[in-house]
Amino acid sequence: MKDTGQWPSEYPRLRELLAEIEDLSIALAILDWDEQTQMPSSGAQARADQKATLEKTIHAKTTDPQIARLLESLMPFEESLPPDADERGLLRMARRQYYLATCLPEKLVTDFSRARSRAFRDWLSAREKKDFGAYLDSFQVILDYSIKVGEALRQGQGQPLEGLLDYSEPGMTLEVMERIFGELKESLTPLVKTISDRLDTIDDRILYEEYDLKRQWDIGLQGVDAIGFRLDEGRADQSVHPFSTYFSPRDVRITTRMDPHDFGMSFFAFLHEAGHGHYMQGIPEAYRRSPLAEGASAGMHESQSRTWENLVGRSRGFWRHFYPKVRQTFPEHLADFPEEDWYRAVNRVQPSLIRVEADEVTYNLHIMIRYELEKSLHAGALAPRDLAAAWNAKFKEYLGIEPQNDLEGVLQDIHWTGMVGAAFQSYTLGNVMAVQLYDAAVRQNPQLEEAFERGDFSGLLAWTRENVHAHGTKFFPQELIQRATGQELTTAPFLAYIHRKFGALYDL
Repeated sequence: MKDTGQWPSEYPRLRELLAEIEDLSIALAILDWDEQTQMPSSGAQARADQKATLEKTIHAKTTDPQIARLLESLMPFEESLPPDADERGLLRMARRQYYLATCLPEKLVTDFSRARSRAFRDWLSAREKKDFGAYLDSFQVILDYSIKVGEALRQGQGQPLEGLLDYSEPGMTLEVMERIFGELKESLTPLVKTISDRLDTIDDRILYEEYDLKRQWDIGLQGVDAIGFRLDEGRADQSVHPFSTYFSPRDVRITTRMDPHDFGMSFFAFLHEAGHGHYMQGIPEAYRRSPLAEGASAGMHESQSRTWENLVGRSRGFWRHFYPKVRQTFPEHLADFPEEDWYRAVNRVQPSLIRVEADEVTYNLHIMIRYELEKSLHAGALAPRDLAAAWNAKFKEYLGIEPQNDLEGVLQDIHWTGMVGAAFQSYTLGNVMAVQLYDAAVRQNPQLEEAFERGDFSGLLAWTRENVHAHGTKFFPQELIQRATGQELTTAPFLAYIHRKFGALYDL
């Protein structure tokens, strides 16, 4: 977005104000990263105050009436621009950012910020006790604030849950979300039941031998490097819940978590977060310090992580290239273990308790459980004190298994320390978008998957750079899907992929 000499004088001033907001948001992200990776628990109260002050300052700057006046005066300029102009995209996102911020009172923003910090620490403590009851009071506070935020965003028009959905997925509605979940449930539920009768045809016990943590870390970094995440412009750490964060395209942080008796936990979390990292490293430098310097939505972000974790990381091509490195790293377990058996092991379907470790077939059922619980909580049909029991009942209904404690159940996700109702839908949308985008990439370059066997993932990364990353937030997610694939968002490619891949693995 270089100055062509044709910008109205108000445009550079608006960009200056927006850049300050972005700088402060990045500072807040640094505090979040530190809180989850390095900060001692004794710093919790001070960190809550620091974050609340930043949230308050960001909110004040975002709702500055000067921004409203500049946006108003720039309306003719915006309307004169072609639909794909960077300046038009920036002005649209600035307008959306201003509207959403002005919906939320400053006191709500700062009080909610402090509540989230307290909730995170209470959640960590409850996890240690494996007892949701120890987190119940904080959860109730987060739920109450989430409903207030949703109500404020909807401005009295529609359900609070829809306001939260649109906040994380611009343009998405509950009606469309319900349709997507309905199609997935109709197709996946019988498939899970069919495969459940054949679980023993694939043996994945090899993944749960004892794998040295230092060597797990090293092979995970090799995997991240192999798929093209630039470690010289980022870093990797450990955290309770894997995540990634962006400070600039040249400073992207990812995390994983590790277990000596679960090779896949760390390795696939590394690939997943590196997929998010790809998106962040692919944001154009010209977008930095502007509202365009983010992903199109949480779901679009998830499409990138699921692409590299699953469509690439669990493919035959990937393991034909990478399995020799893993075998060399862990010869005591894998020296005589066949590559094909390893491929089958990392793709075994097994109804499980932990979402981030779920296989591709059952993963969306984990999301449906959370989505249905959140709807009930927002509607008042489910009381927080009954959430753990309702969670366990849903797992029994959908997956035929039941948690033995709350750590395996309702306490496993970090998301309910920040919001109730704004995150989990995006994971399913990401799964659906990932396959639709991947299919489009393969149609344009049929040799992509053959290249994986040679350790060449550059073709897929280049395609996603051009068709997804390079646009930042310039387009809403469904617009981006249409531009990249020539189709509206649809579950058909995802369901075809699941039935094709796992039908072959389980000889259905």
